[in-house]
Amino acid sequence: MRNQTTRRDVLRSGLAVAGLSFYGIPEWILPVLAQDEILVPFTDIPESFGSGALGPTRRVLDIRTIREALTSKDDFYTIQHFDKPDINPDTFRLKVSGLVERPAELSLAQIRDMGNENLVAGYECSGNSPRMMQGLASNGRWTGVPLQALLNHVGVQATAREFVFFGADHGEENVDFRGTSYTLDQPFGRSLPRADALSTEPFLAYALNGEPLTREQGFPLRLVVPGWYGVCNVKWLTHVRAQKERFLGKWQARWYRTIWAEEIDGEISYHETEVGRMRVKSVIARVTQLNDHYTVHGFVLNDGTPLRSVEVRVDNGPWQPATLDTATTDKYSWKLFKYEWNGVTPGEHTLVSRAIDADGTVQPSAEALEFKQTGLENNAQFPRTVMVS
Repeated sequence: MRNQTTRRDVLRSGLAVAGLSFYGIPEWILPVLAQDEILVPFTDIPESFGSGALGPTRRVLDIRTIREALTSKDDFYTIQHFDKPDINPDTFRLKVSGLVERPAELSLAQIRDMGNENLVAGYECSGNSPRMMQGLASNGRWTGVPLQALLNHVGVQATAREFVFFGADHGEENVDFRGTSYTLDQPFGRSLPRADALSTEPFLAYALNGEPLTREQGFPLRLVVPGWYGVCNVKWLTHVRAQKERFLGKWQARWYRTIWAEEIDGEISYHETEVGRMRVKSVIARVTQLNDHYTVHGFVLNDGTPLRSVEVRVDNGPWQPATLDTATTDKYSWKLFKYEWNGVTPGEHTLVSRAIDADGTVQPSAEALEFKQTGLENNAQFPRTVMVS
């Protein structure tokens, strides 16, 4: 059985702050706990789990630390496939080319002159999963200009069907074609179909939580597509190209695909879909105790569809309603929730949450996703185990 730890216990101890994470209590969680409040320990967190789990150039959020609507820039999860460009904002230019009336190369100042709007939006990596303790997720207030304003500025031709967004990060790719392999140096690229690109939703962001983007978050300019998985939010954005043909780059057409299986007339059939809009998902992040009062805290991410409810189940009992935090009502923000856990008894308990949106879409159990053949877009319910002493 793991020991429960209060803020007072930690402050009294002589433990080095740098070592707290190895005891299940990272240093930055201290402000979460009120006086005499206890963080009830999870028993499902691997000993090796920590903020460095993805390596020195990537960051995973310890979801036990989520305590407010916005994720700080220093905690915001970070992942990339190529290098991490260092771009001079004074010489930066955003190129807009292809099927547009007025091709352009715009400075950061010219983009800022197009607008100064705020968008609260959270997202997760499509590879976020129990293996990473669901830590590839964050939420922020982005400042910038709608993509629609940029496209109106250059004028989109009627024949443009797809819009490709390239980052400054690049690397070698091996492309196999009919037995021949080609090694190409390619920038990271993702695309949006015309209807989505011309909508009011996509956003060109140059600030996060009131400060300029960090290098890790795509300084000086990035794309934010609210309600879509992280891979769609291209960082270090340097080029937007309007074209008629489908974009078949590696990160669009090959790596970010989900394979589904279904049984039709007694036979298994497979089909592929591309990673795009987020599927509704809730996660229990932590459990706290104050005297005899226990509270379960968590968050929900989805594509922006309003939520009908969030529910929590204890030890395979009935589903019980949780309460949504009124501070996280923005359409594309993650939604924080809490559940007041009554009748708690000593021992190990299993807690699980599920979210249901206004269209009636229910977050599935892991068993219901057994037909999904690949690991991306895993929005299965995530059972947590805790020890109550």
